[in-house]
Order: sequence, then structure tokens, then C-alpha cells
Amino acid sequence: MRVANAPCSWGVLEFNMEGKAASYAQVLDEMKETGYSGTELGDWGFMPTEPKKLRKELQTRELSLIAAFVPIAFAEKEKHAAGEATALRTARLLAEVADNETFIVLADDNGKIALRTKYAGRIKPEHGLSTKQWQVFVSGLHCIADAVFTKTGLRSVFHHHCAGYVETPDEIETLMHLTDEELIGLCLDTGHYRFGGGAPTSAIKRYSNRIWHVHFKDCHPEVMRQSKTEEWDYFESLRHGVFCELGKGDVDFPSVVAALQNCGYDGWIVLEQDVLPGMGHPKESARRNRAYLRSIGL
Repeated sequence: MRVANAPCSWGVLEFNMEGKAASYAQVLDEMKETGYSGTELGDWGFMPTEPKKLRKELQTRELSLIAAFVPIAFAEKEKHAAGEATALRTARLLAEVADNETFIVLADDNGKIALRTKYAGRIKPEHGLSTKQWQVFVSGLHCIADAVFTKTGLRSVFHHHCAGYVETPDEIETLMHLTDEELIGLCLDTGHYRFGGGAPTSAIKRYSNRIWHVHFKDCHPEVMRQSKTEEWDYFESLRHGVFCELGKGDVDFPSVVAALQNCGYDGWIVLEQDVLPGMGHPKESARRNRAYLRSIGL
């Protein structure tokens, strides 16, 4: 298993947040300097979108481009066409630039739904999709993943995500049950799975044949407890550091690694420590996170 990082660890998030994040050149330089071998694309326009320039920037730093995160409001049928166009634009860039197998990481348009953002980390069944909404959601997901594969050859994974419509273990189970296992894989995010109420090792055992891409993110138990007690929304939880440095939360990463090895996973491990723009010291966190991963054999 090879180890990558992602721009979100430097505060490059898809939520159009206030505050200044680092430039792509700084992020890529610091990824390389702190020992990572690959990166995800980040928000469209963060890195160069001209294939030749992007390829040069990555090759100069000996970094692989391994995936791109594409949020789409799958529960709203009228948003599917625009979502497909965005996914295809992104997939075509990856197909031209990347030398290795890459994924389009599809997700709900997280953080845009007031109810789900307010109750992130404490979602109840009544906050979820209706049967009809699930049909719309899955239909859009299938259509867009099929278009991406047919037109670019890239496969798609779905990223469950707090503050979106697929957060809890039960919701992930429903999505896996309703989707085509040949067309759509699962991007398992250990931190989101934990904050959403589950144990990541259980997810690995349950979905071993569907996990095509993995994000390593830790979850701080005290911040998670306080988030529930104080009824923070998703962004307030982020602001208080619910996704902390690896080894400082309660995700059992040695067990996660063992479970992934047992099921034969040999893809990328992408370190993600979501921070808001301008928050913390990303380079030093990236360095400590990489040291922690080495300490558990990665």
C-alpha cells in the first residue's frame, strides 16, 4: 500500500470557506518534503487544469495523481446533468495526466443541506432520504459513474461523508445494497465512518470487495463527545479539530491496516486531516502523520 496526502489537509476544501489556503505549489512541495508519494486533485482550479502543465508540476516532485473528489447533489434530479458534466471534465483531466489507475471520488454535495450539516455526527433515521429520494440518488450515481467509465475508462468510488446524505453505517449499507458492485466502489474514510457512528474495521470486513480507495482520517473522541453535547454543526466540529492528527484520536489504525491486508487491499492510502483554511500548521501535521504511518508499517 502506497501513501498519499490530499489538499484538504492544507485547508483546500470544497465548501467555499472564508480564509486563505496555501497555493498548489506550496502544497505539492510540502507533500513531497514530508514523505508522500501521491496526491488527489483538490477543488477544480486549485491545481493547473491544463494537462501538460499539471503533469509537469507533478513529475517535478515525483508525485502521482491518484484521484479527484467530485461532489454532486445526487438527491436532486435537476442537478444530475451539471454533475455529470463536472465529473467528465475532471475525469478527462485525470485520464490525460495520470500514469496509474485513478478514481473519480463521487460524493454528495456535502455541507449544503442545512439539516444534515446541523446534525452531522448525530444523524437520526428521520434525517435521511425517503425511498423515492434514494431512487433518485442512486439513479444519478449510476448514470454519472457509467458516463465516466464509458467516456474516459476511469472507475468511480463513492465517498460517504458527514454533513451529506450518506453518513451513517446504515446509510452506507443502503447505498451498497442499491448500487452496482461492478460499477461503483466504496471510498472508505476512517474518520468520517467513525464520526458517523461506526467502527472502520467493521466496514472493511463488511465491504472488503467494494473498497477500492481508502482515506485515513482520525477522529478525536473528546471533540466528538463535545460536538454531540454542545450540538455543534459540522463546521464547528471541524473548527474544534474533530479530525485530528493520526494516532491522537480513537481510530485503531494498526487494526485497520491489518484488516486491509487481510482482505488483499493493495491500493493507495490517502492521508486526510481536514482543516479549515488557515487553520493549524499543515506541513508539520503532515510530517507527524507520515511518521505515525511509518510506525505502523506504511
